[in-house]
Amino acid sequence: MTIEQDTIPVTTGIDYLDRLLGGLRIGDNVVWYDDAGSLAAAFYLNFIMASQAREKPLIYVSFDRSPKNLLDKLGSLGDSAHLTILDCFTFGKGAGSDVFLKFYRDGSAERACRILRVADPRNDHQFMEAVYGAHGELEGDVRFVFESLTGMQELWGGEEHIVNFYSHSCPRLYELNTVAYWIIEKQAHTQRLRARINQIAQVAIDLSVKRGKTSLTILKAEKRALETINKPFLYWSKEREVTFDAETHAAGRIDLGGRLKAVRTRQGLSQTDLAKLVGVTPSTISQVESNMIYPSLPALFKMAEVLSVDVSAFFKDAAEVARPSVFSADDAVAIKFQNLPKGSLSGMRLTGVDFEAKADPYLLEIPARTTLPFHFFVHKGEEFGYVLAGELQVKIGSSLKKLKAGDVVYLTTDIPAQWKNTGTDTARMIWAKIK
Repeated sequence: MTIEQDTIPVTTGIDYLDRLLGGLRIGDNVVWYDDAGSLAAAFYLNFIMASQAREKPLIYVSFDRSPKNLLDKLGSLGDSAHLTILDCFTFGKGAGSDVFLKFYRDGSAERACRILRVADPRNDHQFMEAVYGAHGELEGDVRFVFESLTGMQELWGGEEHIVNFYSHSCPRLYELNTVAYWIIEKQAHTQRLRARINQIAQVAIDLSVKRGKTSLTILKAEKRALETINKPFLYWSKEREVTFDAETHAAGRIDLGGRLKAVRTRQGLSQTDLAKLVGVTPSTISQVESNMIYPSLPALFKMAEVLSVDVSAFFKDAAEVARPSVFSADDAVAIKFQNLPKGSLSGMRLTGVDFEAKADPYLLEIPARTTLPFHFFVHKGEEFGYVLAGELQVKIGSSLKKLKAGDVVYLTTDIPAQWKNTGTDTARMIWAKIK
């Protein structure tokens, strides 16, 4: 693995967790210690959603759920050609029962995703062949979700089987440029096993419940100089939504970091981009946005200059930001799309970067004969678009839709996998992200 590959940031799908963790890295094996057996789901569902938004292939290894049960849990995420399900349940805990085999006989397995049934998941060698065989058919940096190491141990018996499997698989997955999530029910394993797994993993995260409150603690994060290690962060979750208490700061506290991040992301700048323009390190920007430190006055004024806002904007709550009803052309601010090919998309945020509202409006332009390999925003809310000019083709799921001037796109849960300007003129759209 080259140094460049090893430092490529990969999103967890949760902005605040990315800030705490410094993002993921290609090669990371991420162990999730789940105190309740159900806490990790919100985190791996966001990881799957973010991977699909970037059209990254993902293999979901299931020991504890039948394919039908798993697809019900995944919802719209299960209807993706980028998803491979490795079914270790049907002939594992399902014992080849007719009720589970019916899923394959009645055509339920005919979906956009690929479902591979492992004939003898109790045989760890056959299981490993199935894992690496599935990986060998895919291209690029493949993502994995293993649900779960606890389920493997229940099927294989004994912690030594798990340690041997994990100690061989982790280095191999690292060299194959994957990112893997491993789920462990914390109470089902000894401290000795957890310590041995921690030693091998690149990242280890603990999810706990105490007195009705859930918290996340980063136990280990290789190649990251973090001040967040071993510090619990309270959060709450509902289905895929994860919100950290630190994001909803206490009354009277200055949330300079939150305001800085909001303005920066609206302008399409990464932490690294802003750091270069201000003359500080990306770590400094990360710590400021996490409200761990405050910037120096020169750095603060430089941030305001770079982001085209008044310094006072960093010290206001959303409710305090002026809410004008009319915006001039001078209020619009160009934004960047960091992960798209240079020149493939240009955009303006029409209400400036310091305006808080339930919808963020943009004017987007895609040059003639240009293809965007994935959707331009990673956004959990709904989105709305109106085509002003040009001819576009959008891929949603497995279907292609043609768009022309006057057509409307409304996204609820589906994320476009591709945009293409099929015409000879620049295509223009009004687009809105709805919170």
